[in-house]
Amino acid sequence: MELKEKQRKILNVAVELFKEKGYMGSSVRDLATKLNIKAASLYAHIRSKEEILEWVCFGIAQEFFDELQKVKNTDIVPREKLNLFLDKHLSVVLKNRDVTHIYSIEWRHLEERLPEFIELRKNYQQEVEQLISEIYQAEKWELKSPSFTTRFILHTLNNSYFWFKRSSDSTDEITEEIRDKILYGLLGNQSK
Repeated sequence: MELKEKQRKILNVAVELFKEKGYMGSSVRDLATKLNIKAASLYAHIRSKEEILEWVCFGIAQEFFDELQKVKNTDIVPREKLNLFLDKHLSVVLKNRDVTHIYSIEWRHLEERLPEFIELRKNYQQEVEQLISEIYQAEKWELKSPSFTTRFILHTLNNSYFWFKRSSDSTDEITEEIRDKILYGLLGNQSK
């Protein structure tokens, strides 16, 4: 999905607005006001407010898929592949904190493309579950519930932007802390 320069500006302002007021609490008129243009002029660049939500949801979903493909295409030992997946997914979340916030909360308001988006999310979860299962099998780790483990990891990663202040925590520190908690649990790596 390639956005024109004006659409990119609309998207950036819409992300701020949706984060501030929520998707349902925001109007095209609010967006036009923030952009300092008339609402009617906005429609020269967008079909609807929902189209902007589609840009948010499908755009970041594509980033997640792109990073997952990079992980799957690497030829590294399974444990490192899991580390790489956690790093890649988390890097998308943390570099797009506001977009992730909207994606995580507002996707349910998609109407026209909601079934397509639900299918996309399901496919991503299945691909991650397959990757995790392969890694666990290669490492000979016990995996009682691949589905639960995958949902737990994705939920943790996707909601990590809630826990950290933008200015005080570096992305590297956040990534390392979350990766260690997911890989080694609360007690840490006992084999160190």
